[in-house]
Amino acid sequence: MQKTGIGYQDFEEIRQENIFYVDKTRFIREWWDNADKVTLITRPRRFGKTLTMSMVEKFFSVRYAGREDLFQGLEIWEDERFKELQGSYPVISISFANVKEKDYKATVHRICQIITDLYNDNRFLLEQDLLSKEERSYFQKISAHMPEVEATIALHRLSRFLYYYYGRKVILLLDEYDTPMQEAYVNGYWAELVSFTRNLFNSAFKTNPYLERGVMTGITRVSRESIFSDLNNLEIVTTTSEKYSDCFGFTEKEVFAALAEYGLWEQRQEVKAWYDGFTFGRNKDMYNPWSILNYLDKKQAGMYWANTSSNSLAGRLIREGNVQVKEDFEDLLLGRHLQIELDEQVVYDQLPVKMNAIWSLLLAGGYLRVVRRELSQRTGRWNYTLALTNREVCLMFEGMIQEWFSQSGGNYNNFIKALLANDVEAMNEYMNKVAMTTFSYFDSGKNPSSEEPERFYHGFVLGLTVELSGRYVLTSNRESGFGRYDVMLEPVDFTKDNGIIMEFKVFQPGKEKGLEDTVAAALAQIEEKRYETALTAKGVLRERIRKYGFAFRGKEVLIGGR
Repeated sequence: MQKTGIGYQDFEEIRQENIFYVDKTRFIREWWDNADKVTLITRPRRFGKTLTMSMVEKFFSVRYAGREDLFQGLEIWEDERFKELQGSYPVISISFANVKEKDYKATVHRICQIITDLYNDNRFLLEQDLLSKEERSYFQKISAHMPEVEATIALHRLSRFLYYYYGRKVILLLDEYDTPMQEAYVNGYWAELVSFTRNLFNSAFKTNPYLERGVMTGITRVSRESIFSDLNNLEIVTTTSEKYSDCFGFTEKEVFAALAEYGLWEQRQEVKAWYDGFTFGRNKDMYNPWSILNYLDKKQAGMYWANTSSNSLAGRLIREGNVQVKEDFEDLLLGRHLQIELDEQVVYDQLPVKMNAIWSLLLAGGYLRVVRRELSQRTGRWNYTLALTNREVCLMFEGMIQEWFSQSGGNYNNFIKALLANDVEAMNEYMNKVAMTTFSYFDSGKNPSSEEPERFYHGFVLGLTVELSGRYVLTSNRESGFGRYDVMLEPVDFTKDNGIIMEFKVFQPGKEKGLEDTVAAALAQIEEKRYETALTAKGVLRERIRKYGFAFRGKEVLIGGR
């Protein structure tokens, strides 16, 4: 039996140490036979992108010529055509996975360090009488402090130098190409990085006559207009593409076979409930390798994939998103589907203002799965039906939302207790503390918008969704009676808990003298619109329905009930 071995990403090491490995070498054949000049493949983190790039490097690189031991017994070695290709090309392989700097200057410096290390690995080229005086001078000036103009042409020139030596064009592999871009967006230097990245990619992958084939991997498909405007030779493979749909991640057949091998066959339904749900192309039952490897190793379910790296960007986009974003996410948390028209390419500088860009990022990141995708005959654009991917992702977001309120020092949980006990005085005390500490947290922070009370309210509702799940069925902004209520809590057990209706209103100084008037208007609206209809229709007695009006003025809140 193979050792599970957590954290291995080098193909050679996995094969030599007999670490658990699911044969994905068919990717080599499919990719080579497709003959695309440059391929960009996007998959969520921990889906084997780095291991695949290592596998491709070890297969084609002249430095691994004669290493058929790495591939014997695997699918690719059954094809006689590919035995001749093994170890036959110069390969340039780099990764931007660790380029996570806080500013533009440090990011360029880090990329220059990576390129310098690459040149140092190929210093044998200086020992040959192959390079001109100018080329030797350029080679020797490569350093972490080189000018940007030199750095952007460096991969192009190294391709030429390797071509001189081997007489064959290079295969260029760039793993985690978009990591610097995500950091640039989070830290506010996206616009600066775009120009540098565009020039680097153009010289390496487009205007490079010494390039045989290229592969780039990442999590997101960054918009062509941002950094790929010059790369018209780029084949883009996203999570909805049919190409290589089962080459990254584990299929259900592969997962169940592994469970059987490790004596865990009886746990297959538990594993499916926790980790199934990723969809690539038409393959709907895909699993992330990281969670499966950890399950095989620890033999119990847990949040393995969700806890492997920071999910702060996903959380921030939801937390600071507008009212519609929060309403849609509330539906997703409750197990409902989101129907939306979106473009899978991510335009980072539009994330704060373009709602669909948020869902594109969450889809690319693996937090959402495609339930259905249809091409609109009217608009020619794709309509998506999306859902949260699986139990692990749901638990991750629930924990994230609970964390949002943790800074209120337990006041949020105390508010929930007061709400369930119908203690309006305590509700007012705790709610004002919650609002004071978390109000601006649900907006951008730098430039609070006119929507800020609404954003806080919808963030508050997300918290209710998590805290009361299992005890209440929560809905918001739904039709009932003659209007649309703000929040309704339908008790799962009618004999134990009361039904609850909440209406939220912002103080209007032109119409109301104080917050007491705002509360009265909210309670009157509940009665006039007969919001209790939805609860009574399901069997909740009128005397078991509690109604609350919430009034906002800045960070001040007043709650009244009846």
